[in-house]
Amino acid sequence: MVSKALLRLVSAINRRRMKLLLGIALVAYVASVWGNFVNMSFLLNRSIQENGELKIESKIEEIVEPLREKIRDLEKSFTQKYPPVKFLSEKDRKRILITGGAGFVGSHLTDKLMMDGHEVTVVDNFFTGRKRNVEHWIGHENFELINHDVVEPLYIEGLAKRVGARLLLASTSEVYGDPEVHPQSEDYWGHVNPVGPRACYDEGKRVAETMCYAYMKQEGVEVRVARIFNTFGPRMHMNDGRVVSNFILQALQGEPLTVYGSGSQTRAFQYVSDLVNGLVALMNSNVSSPVNLGNPEEHTILEFAQLIKNLVGSGSEIQFLSEAQDDPQKRKPDIRKAKLMLGWEPVVPLEEGLNKAIHYFRKELEYQANNQYIPKPKPARIKKGRTRHN
Repeated sequence: MVSKALLRLVSAINRRRMKLLLGIALVAYVASVWGNFVNMSFLLNRSIQENGELKIESKIEEIVEPLREKIRDLEKSFTQKYPPVKFLSEKDRKRILITGGAGFVGSHLTDKLMMDGHEVTVVDNFFTGRKRNVEHWIGHENFELINHDVVEPLYIEGLAKRVGARLLLASTSEVYGDPEVHPQSEDYWGHVNPVGPRACYDEGKRVAETMCYAYMKQEGVEVRVARIFNTFGPRMHMNDGRVVSNFILQALQGEPLTVYGSGSQTRAFQYVSDLVNGLVALMNSNVSSPVNLGNPEEHTILEFAQLIKNLVGSGSEIQFLSEAQDDPQKRKPDIRKAKLMLGWEPVVPLEEGLNKAIHYFRKELEYQANNQYIPKPKPARIKKGRTRHN
């Protein structure tokens, strides 16, 4: 009896224990499910919050990015980048004044001297020169630009005397006029009509040489005279009436290329970088007498017109007009003196230089078209209604 009672007791205890264990398990299961639910709810809320924050950040980025671009543009404008400049010590660095330094040849000479490490002051009235030609130097510590018209004289010859400077005159092959000697050497006195339509320019350059040498003899100022033959290249004024700019502009715009006379007149064309190197070599030399700087490779005007037409790929016709008075029939420099005494001669092939000039003119036409201005070729060197090739 006792044993049966004990068995019933143990059995009851086991049932209670099982119920308790089942209850605990049920509670644990519910707690587990609830915990997972809470975690899922938390993660869902967090995901929604993060997506909301991402959308806000995206909106902010859309607004801020244009501002960042403007800041970068401002930084670029304040951080001027100049062409590479060689360092020169104080004793080797020269202070150089270039009148007309914003013009075609002057701006290229400015570039050369600046990159060589010298201090350069440019004086120009921007009548034919342009600030755009030298704007890449504005702000550089070695560069200064002065807007001045030499109608109010600078008396640079007196300045040269006072500081012991050397004076370079950019003369011209026009001092030879319509030459009777071919090719033209520096000891040829020329063949100029002193009262013709070209006389103001031709005789003006001749008298400029005379005055420079008179001042040299009277005041002891060192003088260098470069007789420059036809030169072309980027930064030529598009409306200067010269044969190169006229032909390129006419070819690019599909207009007839105007040739005055038969086109059998000859010219010799040098690229501007060759001329600049010659000018620097002359200034650094001890040669005080005139020196021809030009390319002895001679071409007829008609050949030159056809060459430019082909390089441009233009369908323009060649139009022959009446020949200009006193237009030189032949022009070719004798550069033996420059070769011997300066070690200089032109090195840029004609077609290579012309392609660079054509590229420049194309870009200029695009720029001016965007600014609602299309240049038109002018008759070459208008002088009281007369024209000429130069």
